[in-house]
Amino acid sequence: MNYRFQNLLGAPYRGGNAVVTQNTNLISPVGNRVSVTDLVKSQTITLPIQSSSNIRRIAASPDGVFLLTVDDNNRCLFINLPRRVVLHRITFKHPVNAVKFSPNGKYIAVAAGKLLQIWKSPGFKREVFAFELVRTFADCNDKILSMDWDNESKYLIVGSKDLTGRLFFVDKKKGNYKKPFLFLGHRDSLVGCFFGVDKKKNRVDKAYTIARDGFIFSWGYSGNDVNRDARDDDLMDVEPPSPGTPEREGEDGERIGKKRKDSDGKESGFSEGEGYLNGDKWELLRKDCFMQAPAKVTACDYHKGLDLVVVGFSNGVFGLYQMPDFVCIHLLSISREKLTTAVFNDLGNWLTFGCAKLGQLLVWEWRSESYILKQQGHYFDVNTLAYSPDSQLLATGADDNKVKVWTVSSGFCFVTFSEHTNAVTALHFMANNHCLLSASLDGTVRAWDLLRYRNFRTFTAPSHKQFVSLAADQSGEVICAGTLDSFEIFVWSMRRNLLLEVLSGHEGPVHGLMFSPTDAILASSSWDKTVRLWNVFKEKGAVETFRHTHDVLTLTYRPDGKQLACSTLDGQIHFWDPIDGESMRSIEGRRDIAGGRLMSDRRSAANSSSGKCFTSLCYSADGSYILAGGNSRYICMYDVSDQVLLRRFQITHNLSLDGVLDFLNSKHMTEAGPLNLIDDDNSDTEEGIDKQTRGNVGYNLPGSMPNNGRPVIRTKSLKIAPTGRSFSAATTEGVLVYSIDDSFIFDPTDLDIDVTPEAIDAALNEEQPSRALILSLRLNEDSLIKKCIFSVNPADVPAVASSIPYRYLQRLVEALTNLLERCPHLEFVLQWCQELCKLHGNSIQQNSRNLQPVLKSLQKAITRIHQDLADTCALNEYMLRYLCSVSVKK
Repeated sequence: MNYRFQNLLGAPYRGGNAVVTQNTNLISPVGNRVSVTDLVKSQTITLPIQSSSNIRRIAASPDGVFLLTVDDNNRCLFINLPRRVVLHRITFKHPVNAVKFSPNGKYIAVAAGKLLQIWKSPGFKREVFAFELVRTFADCNDKILSMDWDNESKYLIVGSKDLTGRLFFVDKKKGNYKKPFLFLGHRDSLVGCFFGVDKKKNRVDKAYTIARDGFIFSWGYSGNDVNRDARDDDLMDVEPPSPGTPEREGEDGERIGKKRKDSDGKESGFSEGEGYLNGDKWELLRKDCFMQAPAKVTACDYHKGLDLVVVGFSNGVFGLYQMPDFVCIHLLSISREKLTTAVFNDLGNWLTFGCAKLGQLLVWEWRSESYILKQQGHYFDVNTLAYSPDSQLLATGADDNKVKVWTVSSGFCFVTFSEHTNAVTALHFMANNHCLLSASLDGTVRAWDLLRYRNFRTFTAPSHKQFVSLAADQSGEVICAGTLDSFEIFVWSMRRNLLLEVLSGHEGPVHGLMFSPTDAILASSSWDKTVRLWNVFKEKGAVETFRHTHDVLTLTYRPDGKQLACSTLDGQIHFWDPIDGESMRSIEGRRDIAGGRLMSDRRSAANSSSGKCFTSLCYSADGSYILAGGNSRYICMYDVSDQVLLRRFQITHNLSLDGVLDFLNSKHMTEAGPLNLIDDDNSDTEEGIDKQTRGNVGYNLPGSMPNNGRPVIRTKSLKIAPTGRSFSAATTEGVLVYSIDDSFIFDPTDLDIDVTPEAIDAALNEEQPSRALILSLRLNEDSLIKKCIFSVNPADVPAVASSIPYRYLQRLVEALTNLLERCPHLEFVLQWCQELCKLHGNSIQQNSRNLQPVLKSLQKAITRIHQDLADTCALNEYMLRYLCSVSVKK
């Protein structure tokens, strides 16, 4: 199965700046990936591109086509956003604290440590080295924290940690260079520097500098615009002359490298036509303070069109101010932790805030004072997953005591349940699709109503227990939960809300629990090296016991209930026949899951055998293959019948996590231990994460271990969607969603020399729709299949459907499912589905196991359309009644 990465759910925002492109697309870093959220359509996608470590800074081109990302290792990716591909790569030599495209999109300003570098923006062409360094300014005494371009991409204003702002003239057509003008007077680091624009003349006439201590200085430009239009846009083609360089003549006969004198006879350092912002014409107009409280400014942005400044503080408060009069429009508290990013959209009506400590992104409309987006991922590890029966919803439970329900198609969380007081360990969707069960270490099993969004049942044990596994029978009447401490299985009645029975017999924590899909047999796995089968309706005690040589970590039933798979601590997967009680086969997976060396390991990845085991298993929809994941960076896919490894999915390449590399650099190992585990960083809180108090805060990142806040990569839960078209994995990075993407794959079903697009067109011209459709199904080209479907007259659909051979039925149903989701001709497509079910009902029933994934996908599409139509009709009930009454009267 050709599964590819589709989306990332449940991962928190961990820091870095966010940008808004095309007014409605919010782009934010999520670990070492980039998430793009459409604020109008309420959809979010995560690009399949990974950086080598967590992304620190991002920048988007003015047209929204290109995206630049810089990670903690100073490695930069130049991405084509519409195509979602990496065009170019580069590594900077210094930490990058700010990066920004010029307004014309031709240049990129990079604040690399104390240096301000101007790079020529790459394009679509394939080049050996696409990035061209045009100019470097080394005038700052400390690292640069912020920057802004003017409208004509000729000037840059930057704010530095050395308490000063600087105005750089980046146009060097004639080789001129002058030391930047300094904006002085601040008493703290400058976190924001912005140009102000005169709306009438569309020219820069003011500037704002914002310091971390909450002060904003307004600067005015009093110079004239002499020779402003004498320059063209062909910038930056000559380096500034080195000391001692002899004078030489340019193309127009002037002396290059010689300073010119102004009308007073003083050296100005600028040539004629140099620009319109002369450095000595700036003056301080006023000083203002945002807040008198001892809160630091941690994020800010300025909208040139509306002349608005938004400021985020370290106490979770943000302020919106009208400039230049400094009128406070809003001053609100949206969080208890510091805000790490604040940005306007293009129109200036939406504000985006990010809080890295809470892992939250907010989009707020300041005019109507309402939230446009309020998404928050799981801050700690996601422990468990559950798909709804129609595969439209995905529920996640995590160590942050929360249960979240996501819409798979949009990637949005639409409800969060936070009644649990300890980590959520297991989830289960009921067959009616509107009820969700959750088990937690707080000693409760809760039932959630997804229509009214409330907790309507709570199951508890007579004494406090910690539940780590959960199961429900097909009818939804019997609820079972396994415990961590007393090694028992508790059985409740859903309808009566009573404890029915307590199953005893295990001598270790019961971490695996599942009902058979075909009967009322309950299977349980425990660390006591056994798998037990229970009949909870007839008799007490275990029906049968399967013994192993190592601890059993988890188990799962095949969808037909005729096979049981379980994983053990030695890295093996055992397959049992639950009916005859016989061992069928086993798979040795220790070598397949091996890989990745922790920083604290004294052995290499090849020789280390600790922790190499599978902790989660799930069968495919047809039971032909099985997915396995555990304490490793890999997810393994095995063929059950042949017992061979089909594919390995590496869940991340993020070097900010532990266990990703196979070989560690020996120079990072010291006598005191790994260099990365020694906290010798003396940075303060203003640089993002307060590393010195990391031990007091607890875990800094999801999945982190007590190793200086560096999380270890692992997979805690795996689930395949009932349709079989996708699967999800709860990992340290978040919930990774993989799906089958066949849009650009040529995979013919039955190809020979006569099956060509020309033959299909000829059959359509000869009015032979059955032959054309069969040829398109054999060619397996999606566009041709849809073309042939629509070429059939509605009256001829039964005849054409009856002529389709069974071996092409699965592909035809897939095409119809795709059409239901995107095509407006609903009645025509439903007629096709109805005729296929009528004419091929026997074949479908006899081969239901092979057709089960596509049939569930079809059911999912029809259910979604039914819900949409029902909602539309409910909203227009009286209009429909009126129209019906009018037609009757006529």
